[in-house]
Amino acid sequence: MGRVSERVFPAASPDASGCSGQAEYDRENDTVDAARLKAIPLFADLEDSELGQIASLVSEVSVSAGKELVREGDYSYEMLAIEEGTAKVERGGEHLADIGPGDVVGEMGVLSKDQRNATVTATTPMRLFTLDRWDAKKLRKMSPELATQLEQLVTSRREHA
Repeated sequence: MGRVSERVFPAASPDASGCSGQAEYDRENDTVDAARLKAIPLFADLEDSELGQIASLVSEVSVSAGKELVREGDYSYEMLAIEEGTAKVERGGEHLADIGPGDVVGEMGVLSKDQRNATVTATTPMRLFTLDRWDAKKLRKMSPELATQLEQLVTSRREHA
């Protein structure tokens, strides 16, 4: 598993084609415009200075429809915030939800080092912001308010899992 800040790799296992390990995302650029993060509800209430700090940590990636973003049972090394596109969420092969712009996935594993509890697959081309576990630790120090919001989101999702 590569660190997001070095190369952008999601958690992945060998697929039906026999490809091993990791599938690479298409990196758009190295710098994310902090103003774009405001469209993600998790970041919407933060001060511009905090958004600037967060923008320095996240990477922007694009994926095509059909791409498995996270796999149930894998360990989580990054969280994903959806800027554009949609995805389906499944657990044990059962459809749980459809998600789209503004939604965040992977935060449970990043914050608590848990295994992923669902598989998320892109249903349309997507543009994502990614934050890996190491940068999430930096984020906790930079923005305690955001860290608290993420932890509340994790608690809420666990209650409904």
